[in-house]
Amino acid sequence: MQKEETTKTVQDDTVDGESIRKHHRPSVAVGLWIIKQLERFIRHNSLVEDTPVLDADVFDWIPALEADWKKIRSELDAVLLNPDQVPNFQDISRDQVNITRDNRWKTFFMYGYGYRMDRNCERCPETARLVESIPGMYTAFFSILSPGKHIPLHRGPYKGLLRCHLGLIVPQPEDNCWIEVGGVTRHWQEGKCLVFDDTYKHRVQNNTDGVRVVLFLDILRPMSRIGELVNKSILQLIRWSPFIRDAVRNHKAWERRLGDC
Repeated sequence: MQKEETTKTVQDDTVDGESIRKHHRPSVAVGLWIIKQLERFIRHNSLVEDTPVLDADVFDWIPALEADWKKIRSELDAVLLNPDQVPNFQDISRDQVNITRDNRWKTFFMYGYGYRMDRNCERCPETARLVESIPGMYTAFFSILSPGKHIPLHRGPYKGLLRCHLGLIVPQPEDNCWIEVGGVTRHWQEGKCLVFDDTYKHRVQNNTDGVRVVLFLDILRPMSRIGELVNKSILQLIRWSPFIRDAVRNHKAWERRLGDC
């Protein structure tokens, strides 16, 4: 399978040695050292394997989500009738400008780091109900990739969360629509969940003529009791961070603009 080569983005090197070489400020090096220690702690206390892609059978909430995927798909179809009411990812989360700057990656948030987006949950009540039943759910949104969209190599900032994609619309041919995580390539299937660790470098390609949509979830990594306590404390600090608060403000501002239309 041919996959086009990509250049690294700023987010690529969040915690690897290259970042330390690129930045000269001592505070940056100290921050990266702390993140590495946290990741070592998380690996040691994790109750699931530390691999790029995880076995979905490990998560007992997945069968119920997959069983009701058509309810989610029905609500997604209604959302897609008004694509202008769905913002670009970077319009909500400004930090995403490092990996996307066009209008071909759109996001319909229901939850972001535990913050509930009431208007969108009201528009998709069954989806909201289903994601709210997932233990340790922190983030839930429709991730919508237009034809030809490519998300370059990057990595997530924190290993205490795992990512799940529930396939909702998967265009064909399959070989032209994929995600690569830690060098492992996977293809989405409609009605099926793909679970992975986004701290492994990953990239996405939709090199088809169709739109690809997944229900994008971030969930707590299953950990030992002490690991879970530390993990939740760190995630609360992240939730209070200016980055997350700014994204919530941006989303609420978007909702107000829609309400004025």
